[in-house]
Amino acid sequence: MPEITNRKHIILVVEDEMPLQNAIRMKMEKNDFSVVTARNVDQAKNHLQDLPRIDVIWLDHYLLGTETGLDFVAWLKEQPTFKAIPIFVVSNTASADKVKTYLSLGVEKYYTKSNFRLEQIIEEIHKTLTH
Repeated sequence: MPEITNRKHIILVVEDEMPLQNAIRMKMEKNDFSVVTARNVDQAKNHLQDLPRIDVIWLDHYLLGTETGLDFVAWLKEQPTFKAIPIFVVSNTASADKVKTYLSLGVEKYYTKSNFRLEQIIEEIHKTLTH
């Protein structure tokens, strides 16, 4: 089980690229988040079911394994316990259809990695959690 500190918010980072996952984790910890990481949908589901709470999810679209970020969001939104968790999708792909699908499923926002700095995304996550 991941270590959860007494920080304000717990974020689940679902990202399969380890260098990027580590960079996100470090930035989020510097911004007073407790960070739990997963590289695929199964790991993410396990964390959700094992931990007392997750306050927000940072999600990549393409993940290790057979399920994508879209599969994970569709599953989450069917779960009464998890459907209200804010989800921020951060991915390399930004086809209009994919963005539209994510937004129609109820994610907070979809970011294309190359268009945003980590600090910008973290700032928006903070705003969502404090309003």
